[in-house]
Amino acid sequence: MGSLPVYPWRLAPEGLATRRQLRARGLRPGGQDVTAQVERGRYRRPPLVAYLYRVDQAKPVRPMTPAKQAALDKANAARRTCPQCRTDAGYVIPAELGTCVPCAYPEDEQRAA
Repeated sequence: MGSLPVYPWRLAPEGLATRRQLRARGLRPGGQDVTAQVERGRYRRPPLVAYLYRVDQAKPVRPMTPAKQAALDKANAARRTCPQCRTDAGYVIPAELGTCVPCAYPEDEQRAA
């Protein structure tokens, strides 16, 4: 495999874009290989690297199907449901707590009341 062309940060040629830039345009790499990379130097640390893809070979993002949307809704609901009290917390339960805030800190709820 040959080496990739490396461009300084913000100086990539027209027609190349990162994954995020493609996504903002409603595109995806679509199986193409990385064309180049941009590097942003940092003091005393390795440089930040972003891979670039050709915009003309990018494909449109696949549309969300009803089944995929239903699965995503179900997964998000599971992230909001407290495993201890089985209620919808209204927010994503932090992994550090493992339960909703009232279940994690019951003594604070009693003091507030």
